[in-house]
Amino acid sequence: MKVALFQTKLAWENPQVNRKFIEEYFLNEEESFDLFVLPEMFTSGFTMSPSVVAETMEGETMTWLKELAKRKNCAITGSLVIKENDNYYNRMVFVFPSGEVQYYNKRHLFTLAGEDKVYTKGNEKVIVNYNNWKICLQICYDLRFPVFVRNTEDYDLLLYVANWPIPRISAWDTLLRARAIENMCYTIGVNRIGEDANKMDYPGHSHVVDYLGKNILDCEDELGVFIIELDKTRQNEARAKFNFLNDRDSYMII
Repeated sequence: MKVALFQTKLAWENPQVNRKFIEEYFLNEEESFDLFVLPEMFTSGFTMSPSVVAETMEGETMTWLKELAKRKNCAITGSLVIKENDNYYNRMVFVFPSGEVQYYNKRHLFTLAGEDKVYTKGNEKVIVNYNNWKICLQICYDLRFPVFVRNTEDYDLLLYVANWPIPRISAWDTLLRARAIENMCYTIGVNRIGEDANKMDYPGHSHVVDYLGKNILDCEDELGVFIIELDKTRQNEARAKFNFLNDRDSYMII
């Protein structure tokens, strides 16, 4: 499966500008890909004012994502602010080429920024089946909590989208490798670049890490689309050879 990571700057609380910028890169990319990955809150930046940018699942951004996915016959994923039943969610949507949508609501809300005060947390672990790949969807702060994401379902790809700032970027780099090693799966983290309205600076460092913890793509701090092909056969061979997942503990989250 070929995955395109879009490491981008984000205009603060301006969905129209962000959609236009994303669309230019998406449509101008000549190389084909199966999945296009956007950062966390790709329409707004990491805002604690959800009422300013919130949309519905039938809103303009969702309609736009479906049109783009159909146009290039690929899936698109990333998170945005969704309002539903008078609650706001940091929701990671996965839009299939057919227009079908699955989604994951961020479970671990970033209390340091007060995310838990304005957003409703999710409780469901979501694994999407796409092109014969089982993909586990996760958002930013979730990266620090390995129990929830433990690979008890034999998923093939662990996918994080983020707004992860410079002061804590060493944790991002380290934990992406840790999640890949302990779950024996390709792990992708897509982070943004640039500065937001709160003067937080984001350095990128989007990565693709393989099932043994080898960093096979590092986007550093560059703006652009980065495409990589993942080989599930090699991953399955490594799992069969080393059998580490066979020794995992069973547990229950309460």
